[in-house]
Amino acid sequence: MTTRRGFIGTLAGALLAAPLAAEAQPAGRRHRIGVLGTGDGLGLGWQAFRDALESLGYLEGTTIDIDWRWAGSDARRFADLAADLVRLQVELIVTGSDPAPTAARNATRTLPIVMVGAGDPVASGLVASLARPGGNVTGLTWDVSPDVAGKQLELLRDTKPGLSSVAVLWNRDAGAWVSPYLTVLRNTAMTLGLALHPIEVRRPEDIAPAFGELTRRSVQAVYIMWNQVTFTHRTRVGELARAHRLLTIYDERRAVEAGGLMSYSPEIADLYRRAATYVDKILKGAKPADLPVEQPTKFELVINLKTAKALGLTIPASVLARADAVIE
Repeated sequence: MTTRRGFIGTLAGALLAAPLAAEAQPAGRRHRIGVLGTGDGLGLGWQAFRDALESLGYLEGTTIDIDWRWAGSDARRFADLAADLVRLQVELIVTGSDPAPTAARNATRTLPIVMVGAGDPVASGLVASLARPGGNVTGLTWDVSPDVAGKQLELLRDTKPGLSSVAVLWNRDAGAWVSPYLTVLRNTAMTLGLALHPIEVRRPEDIAPAFGELTRRSVQAVYIMWNQVTFTHRTRVGELARAHRLLTIYDERRAVEAGGLMSYSPEIADLYRRAATYVDKILKGAKPADLPVEQPTKFELVINLKTAKALGLTIPASVLARADAVIE
């Protein structure tokens, strides 16, 4: 992978002033936290989280114990896994993307919860507002602004001149943010003169039929909206997209690393590193209600040139020049 240019912008807010320098923990104090994540093990994000904790002085197995819980592609498992962490009497729970934060909040209204990349925590009822969460939940939200949605569809259009039809693979189980985000995509597509075809994928067995439907509708490209199913099975999604000769864009770079064409999204590792600063503050006595929820301003465009070649697609120089990283 070759870095093409630096990431844009810096995260705002008071938490960003906190350095990730190692800081000694009180002698004899050993913390215990829980993690509620998608997938089945440590990936780029969670590894960055663990590394950031270590830089803050929390060494797993020495000064901190972490109970890792993975839901795979089945969102229904989150409720039981969250309840399990509460029974273990962890000091706080760190969650990945929706719907994990909601499952954790349903399991406890007292234990602090640090979310990483929730879609819209206000719409989901997790916090009263980003500036004043007001409860036991805080952390980082995934940016779902109209500007980001517009950027993603524009990238597809610029990559394939003459593009007229785009599908969206979505899943209502991903959280309360999905419906308003679909509205944003529809409005943006109309502005760009693109026909938009939302197709829902709620289970792993829905993936292959969805691509059959894409072919029947003669779409040229597909936007894969983040959810547990398409993320866990991202390699399969990429294979089917290539087989059906479809351009793809994601809001998750790991899907591009697994064979997708391109992504435009917040920088994943940065969000998880920032989550570690929330954990540090809470373990030192801060209340979630007093810690503002942060939104990302670091975004990256990642392009997989191997996938482009497999599709017989030449990425326009104007698009390639905007890439933060390419996979060759």
